[in-house]
Amino acid sequence: MTDSTHRTTAIILAAGLGTRMKSRLPKALHRLGNQPMINHLITTARQVFDDVVVVTGPDMPELEKAVRPFKTITQIERLGTAHAANTARALFGTGDVAILYADNPLITAETMQRLLAARREGASLVLLGMRPAEPGRYGRIVEDHGRVVKIVEFKDATEDERRITLCNAGVMCAGADDFRTWLANVGNDNAQGEYYLTDVVEMAAKAGPVVCVEAPEAELAGVNSRSELARAEATLQTRLRNAAMDAGVTLVAPETVFLSTDTVIEADVTVEPNVFFGPGVRVRSGALIRAFSHLEGCEVGENAMIGPYARLRPGTLCAAQTHVGNFVELKNVELGEGAKANHLTYLGDASIGSGTNVGAGTITCNYDGIFKHRTTIGERVFVGSDSILVAPVTVGDDALIAAGSVITSDVPPGDLALGRARQTLKSGQGLQIKQSLKARKEQG
Repeated sequence: MTDSTHRTTAIILAAGLGTRMKSRLPKALHRLGNQPMINHLITTARQVFDDVVVVTGPDMPELEKAVRPFKTITQIERLGTAHAANTARALFGTGDVAILYADNPLITAETMQRLLAARREGASLVLLGMRPAEPGRYGRIVEDHGRVVKIVEFKDATEDERRITLCNAGVMCAGADDFRTWLANVGNDNAQGEYYLTDVVEMAAKAGPVVCVEAPEAELAGVNSRSELARAEATLQTRLRNAAMDAGVTLVAPETVFLSTDTVIEADVTVEPNVFFGPGVRVRSGALIRAFSHLEGCEVGENAMIGPYARLRPGTLCAAQTHVGNFVELKNVELGEGAKANHLTYLGDASIGSGTNVGAGTITCNYDGIFKHRTTIGERVFVGSDSILVAPVTVGDDALIAAGSVITSDVPPGDLALGRARQTLKSGQGLQIKQSLKARKEQG
């Protein structure tokens, strides 16, 4: 970061509609790691630059909302990248300015820092470049003795220029005043009638050295289609998985675990294959997340065991030593220390005390069609299998709910609750009914 007279600014161009995405959603709002891809770029830019400004297009209220509280300015007409950058010229400040693109969401803070460092070493303009495995139709960066001479678009390149492997990633950095001058002089004498940011390169080369900072293709490749979005997601997931393992997490089959950008997993957690972490998940040390589980908006305590095939929904807190087993779903539940719900159970809008055991097939009926209601179960309660608790209802400490009960009234501490119909026996009628049904079937 810099002093107030030379504050650095990141200008993020995000006005693109992303027609190749075939979506009504602005391209910058398509998600990576369960958050809009522009948010990845903003989060990284904030680590390096003093100020962040986002250039949006007209009629993009969702995008403006997503990037708050950062400054936004609207590019009323989409007349090219130089026009978009020029729209924000009043917000450039007085220090160095980097022009970034919302569809390049995976640029690292290290690369941004190298961009600024090269600028401070005396370059008039610094570009980001890459050497993709398939350069394709990327613009080529033409250098002479380590200095950039120009950027040539593929369609305008000679055969020799097309053989250049160094490709333009679009990002560039220069002094604010220089950028204002160059952008004011960019013309639109081209087939598309647009103002291209790459045109400032030749102007900058006349003012001083233009240099290129290289970074890996996976970091700089743009996202312009659904397939490119999927590739970016794969890159991001690899980063997130590696960071988790470097922090002491065991991922049994890393390529099958999907993390969100904000997932927090502490050391000595083990995650089995095919686990999905949605937004807002924290897993404490020593926990075991078993295969095919889905977690979102929840916290898992120390040495807890979740799954296999468990689903933890938003608002759920599983304390230390808890067990949540196969085909159990928890929504907005506080599961006390050492409590267990091991089989085929739905618990919603409930508080469950420490040491309580919830039997297989138990349901808290929390919704009446209009309102949600809460179930409160105390400590050391045993809830028998196939029980239904109709909220609002409270079960006291040390109570026992008999299997198959429907509980509609509060249960005092220590009591036994039986809420099931009395069993009756009809002698011989079982066999008679089966024989009658079999005869009807045989008659066709």
